[in-house]
Amino acid sequence: MDHLESFIAECDRRTELAKKRLAETQEEISAEVSAKAEKVHELNEEIGKLLAKAEQLGAEGNVDESQKILMEVEKVRAKKKEAEEEYRNSMPASSFQQQKLRVCEVCSAYLGLHDNDRRLADHFGGKLHLGFIQIREKLDQLRKTVAEKQEKRNQDRLRRREEREREERLSRRSGSRTRDRRRSRSRDRRRRRSRSASRERRKLSRSRSRDRHRRHRSRSRSHSRGHRRASRDRSAKYKFSRERPSREESWECGRSERGSTDWRLESSNGKTTSRKSEEKEAGEI
Repeated sequence: MDHLESFIAECDRRTELAKKRLAETQEEISAEVSAKAEKVHELNEEIGKLLAKAEQLGAEGNVDESQKILMEVEKVRAKKKEAEEEYRNSMPASSFQQQKLRVCEVCSAYLGLHDNDRRLADHFGGKLHLGFIQIREKLDQLRKTVAEKQEKRNQDRLRRREEREREERLSRRSGSRTRDRRRSRSRDRRRRRSRSASRERRKLSRSRSRDRHRRHRSRSRSHSRGHRRASRDRSAKYKFSRERPSREESWECGRSERGSTDWRLESSNGKTTSRKSEEKEAGEI
C-alpha cells in the first residue's frame, strides 16, 4: 500500500503540473464557456469508457452485452452533439476551432475537446489508463482494509482496556474488603489487648490498695498498742504519785501521837513498809 500510495501521489503531481501548463498556454475563457467545455469533455470520457467496455465484451464473446453498450454510446453521442452546439454558440468561431485540451484525472494524459470516438476508445481502453484504474481501485481497497483492521484493533484495544479497568476495580474492591477485614481484626486485637491491660491494671490497683490497707491497719494497730502502753504507764505513775503523799501523812500523824521513840520505830518500820510496797508496785508495773 505504501508503494502504491507513492506511485499514485507522483501521478497526481504530474496531473497538477499539466493543468498548470495548460492554464498558462491556452486562452482564458469565461466561467460559463468553461463549464460548457467541461460538459463536452465529460461526455467524451463517457463515450470512450463505453466503447472500451463494448470492445472488451466482444473480445470475451459476449456479443449481446456489447451491442447493448453500443446502443448506450449512441445516446451519449447525441448528448455530446447538443453540448458541442451550446459550446460553439457561446464563443467566437475562431476560438472554437482551437484545440481545447484537458488532462485525464486517472493517468494524467492529455485529451482533446474534438477527439473522435476512436481516439477516445483507444485512450480509455488502453493499458495505461486501465492500469491506473486498477492501481487506484487496489489502493482504495487496501486503504479500506487497513481502516477496517485499524478499527478492529482500536475496538480490541478498547475492549482490553475496559476489561483491565473492570479487573482493577474488582481487585480494588477485593483489596478494600481484605483491608477492612484486616482493620477489623486489628481493632479486635487492640480491644482484647485493651481489655486485658485494663484487667491487669484493675488487679494491680486492687492489689496496691489491699497492700496500702494492710499497711495502714498495721500502723494503726502498732500505734494503738503504743498509745495503750503509754496510757498504762501514765496511769501507773499517776497512781503511785497519789499514794505516796497519803503514806507520808499517816507517818506524820503516828509520830505526833506516839512520841519520839515510837516515831523512829514507826518511821523505820514505815520506811521499810513503804520501800516494800514501792518495790511491789514497781514489780506490778
